[in-house]
Amino acid sequence: MSKVTTIIDIGSNSMRMVVLQKSSRFAFSLINETKSRVKISEGCYENDGNLQEIPMQRAYESLKSFLNISNALKSRKIICVATSALRDAPNSNIFISKIRKDLGLNIKVIDGEKEAYYGGVAALNLLHDDTFVTVDIGGGSTEFCFVNKGKVEKSISLNIGTVRIKELYFNKNDVDGAKKYILDNLKKILDLEITIPKKVVGIGGSIRALSKIVMAKNQYPLDILHGYAYQVKNEISLFDRISRAKNNEDLKSFGVKKDRFDTIKEGAFIFKTILDELKIDEVVTSGVGVREGAYLTDLLRNSNHKFPENFNISVRSLLDRFQIDEKQSAYLGNNAKKIFDVLKPIHNLDNKFRSLLVISSKLHSIGSTLNFYKSNDNAFDFILNGLNYDFLHTSRVVVAHTIKFSKKSLPSRNDILKYEDLLPSLEVMQWMSFMISLNIAINQDLSRPKVEYVLNDDTLQITLLNKSFLIESNIEKLESPEDLNIKIW
Repeated sequence: MSKVTTIIDIGSNSMRMVVLQKSSRFAFSLINETKSRVKISEGCYENDGNLQEIPMQRAYESLKSFLNISNALKSRKIICVATSALRDAPNSNIFISKIRKDLGLNIKVIDGEKEAYYGGVAALNLLHDDTFVTVDIGGGSTEFCFVNKGKVEKSISLNIGTVRIKELYFNKNDVDGAKKYILDNLKKILDLEITIPKKVVGIGGSIRALSKIVMAKNQYPLDILHGYAYQVKNEISLFDRISRAKNNEDLKSFGVKKDRFDTIKEGAFIFKTILDELKIDEVVTSGVGVREGAYLTDLLRNSNHKFPENFNISVRSLLDRFQIDEKQSAYLGNNAKKIFDVLKPIHNLDNKFRSLLVISSKLHSIGSTLNFYKSNDNAFDFILNGLNYDFLHTSRVVVAHTIKFSKKSLPSRNDILKYEDLLPSLEVMQWMSFMISLNIAINQDLSRPKVEYVLNDDTLQITLLNKSFLIESNIEKLESPEDLNIKIW
């Protein structure tokens, strides 16, 4: 696969492009994301489904700009897919032919099932869940992909979309008609011989816009949409109020941005109806969708469209991009396991913190790469935002704080106050701080020394094959939780 790949998704409402750069076999990072709300389906549902001239021209001009960006970033491969907008339009061939002739770009029109599948593949690989149903609300259709224990079970597309509902019903003040239309379509889901998960992974601009509103309402401390989760029962009335807003001023009062005024009422109405009808308990917001799914099905074509077991795309990408020494990283990771395991009888931490300690240990030097001085502080924000894929928000906050308080005194309550709702207890974070600090101190001279640990009551005995004054002196400086004694042999 090409090192730099461009993925373009032509939707009914928006056209989006991502440019992704490979850093190793399976690892990649986002180097550009561009969106244009061309509304290519505008007016089509009132004109026998035919694309109209002005929207087509907007899409044409935007595609030209997208290709300019792609070329400037030296992309060698372009995957361009079109969804409901073009597959439903009787005259879509006119637009597709013009784009091929004038711009040299081949547009692949995918069916609804494939569109749903792409969303499922993206969510399965880039979110930290293995059982859910994706709901991707677009302008012309809504896609559902059912994932159970890490496997895609079923993909389906329904002709429910914000632009479609707006033109056919909301513009005519026929809310009851819209409700009946959506429920009639949802019967196809309920008739499937499949267990409907209680968790929805929400994909698409409408759902992301709703999540932003929920985050603001709840004063959520982390300004990151991907992976943001909330309980349906706490927010369903808000979606109902948004769908019934009288004017733009009402929408503004809910925190709706100007660029969403035209379709957010319909998006909220569709989403609320789906959540109610499918009896969903939790929503997880996805920042990825069709584009990433199209990329991953290409990247992972020889591995059933799934990353290898125990592979984390975010960690691997950061290790690649910052050119962190693989031997040092592996040593620190293995030593983190030893430290965690030997101290388990007194810290009693859940094993999930073991894996987070390993990740923190492997990535702690990123801050030094950015700027040696205040390296921990430098790393904090970068780690908080860089662990974007396949991480719970709570997990990335723990890793960021663990690194921040490595090689330092133990964190106080004031140190974790801002993110307190996303962190475990202060005691847990103090243990994480101590263990990573000990790990780094052991390898202070980067010699990767052989070391053994034995816990006797409240004393940790550390046996170093080759003693070093530098290492010993740094260990002696460490502040330990619960009056833990350290002896070096």
